[in-house]
Amino acid sequence: MELSRRSLLVYGVLVLIWALVVAWQAEEHARVRAAARTELRNRSQEIASTLGAFIRGMRFRGTVLQDRLEPVLNELVASRTNELIKSSDVISIVLLNAAGESVASAGEPVDLTQVDILQKGERWGDRVVTLVNPVDLGARMIQEGITNPTIVLPAFQDMGTNTRPPGPQPPRRPPPDEGAPRDDGPPRPPPNQGPPRDLLQLNAAATNGTNVPPPRGDRGDGGRQRRPWWMRGVEDPDFQKMLERRAVHGLVLAMSTKGIDTVQVRDLWLRALILVLASLAAIGSALAWRNLVTSSELQIRLVRASELNTHLREMNLAAAGLAHETKNPLNIIRGLAQMISKRPDTDGDVRSRSLDIVNQADKVAAQLNEFINYSRPREVRRSVLALGSVISEVVRALSYDLEEKAIQLQVKGDTLKIEADDQLLRQALFNLLLNAIQAVEQKGQIQIVVDRIGATEARLEIRDNGPGVPAESREEIFKPYFTMQEKGTGLGLAVVQQIVLAHGWEIVCDANQPRGAVFRLSHLKAAAA
Repeated sequence: MELSRRSLLVYGVLVLIWALVVAWQAEEHARVRAAARTELRNRSQEIASTLGAFIRGMRFRGTVLQDRLEPVLNELVASRTNELIKSSDVISIVLLNAAGESVASAGEPVDLTQVDILQKGERWGDRVVTLVNPVDLGARMIQEGITNPTIVLPAFQDMGTNTRPPGPQPPRRPPPDEGAPRDDGPPRPPPNQGPPRDLLQLNAAATNGTNVPPPRGDRGDGGRQRRPWWMRGVEDPDFQKMLERRAVHGLVLAMSTKGIDTVQVRDLWLRALILVLASLAAIGSALAWRNLVTSSELQIRLVRASELNTHLREMNLAAAGLAHETKNPLNIIRGLAQMISKRPDTDGDVRSRSLDIVNQADKVAAQLNEFINYSRPREVRRSVLALGSVISEVVRALSYDLEEKAIQLQVKGDTLKIEADDQLLRQALFNLLLNAIQAVEQKGQIQIVVDRIGATEARLEIRDNGPGVPAESREEIFKPYFTMQEKGTGLGLAVVQQIVLAHGWEIVCDANQPRGAVFRLSHLKAAAA
């Protein structure tokens, strides 16, 4: 069916709306994805701010001990599995120096060799995101171009405090008596309250570029332990390299994206559901529009068919009236021809021609009667009829034709009653039986078989052993003016089909075995006995 411009426009609008919904859902999903990533970045900034606050709280004159810093880092990483905290999804924390090397770390190892991490500031991988420097860790500008970063000092046992020069060692100074005052300077700070004073002085000196005297007890006299070799002076290159290597200039956080992946998948399912509903709505609207167009076309066709039917009914009535009016002059012609043929002084040739006129007039009259019968409307008045009695009356009406050809007729089957119009049923059986009589030869055979099919259905068959009906003509035989008989009008079986359809039955023509034809009436409504 060719689509009209209106249908194409409607379908195009539906496709456009569907495409807009798809684009809208894709944009909304991208927005949700960006919002989830932004939220994760904000959480990384909060975690980095918390870590910076911890570092500033532990920092004393620019230094933080590693053995005090690492528990804090481990706690931040362990909080992702701690049922009581669960403050973040931190997988790894790495503190970096100016060269991008690790100063302190906790959690799973991070590959710092990837250039895009340090250049772009973040890297999104499979279920993990790596963020660089979410916040400033507190390095302050003390001079133009010079900062004061936080230095992470290793544990004392790792700084070489037990290193002694080769050779004889000076005797140790005996410890003072308990309660006696100490003369080696002010008391040492209690543990876990900041690095020793000499380390603080060295750090301050390294920062300000000044020299400080070596700490007491480390001057090489009095039998005291000497200062480690890498702490002998602030100008010591190894000491300067250690300070640069342990200075914190950056932070790397590796965080799990499982939470935002779950949000994205849930949102993706939601968008997919919306798209499915939108697709179903578009398809339903298209089908509804097509049904509306089809219904409109059918209504237009119905109106036209009704007008054509009215016109045909009027033409049918006019043709039936014309046929009826034609019978009157035809009867006059037949009567005059018959009168001429019976005159005693009529020539033999004239009498023969007069009888031909009578025969042709009878043939035309028969055709007119069949046409009037065919054009008559079929109004069914149902009643309960004994099918056997109706068949017997029809056979008795055609007994002369049966005897003329010495035809053997048999009636078989059940004795039952059906619901049908008495007059129309008789006419249909008369035409079918007459058609069989005309088809068979002398001493032919005809059978009428009645069967009950179920409790409320019956079937009637009229079989003959005539020449039969070719397969290609078994449907054409019920059309008007189609006949295989020399003397047939071509309207007898067409009238039968009208009667059958008016009752709601079905009629078919089939081949009989071993020869002949079968006309089968099915779906007859059997009445209760």
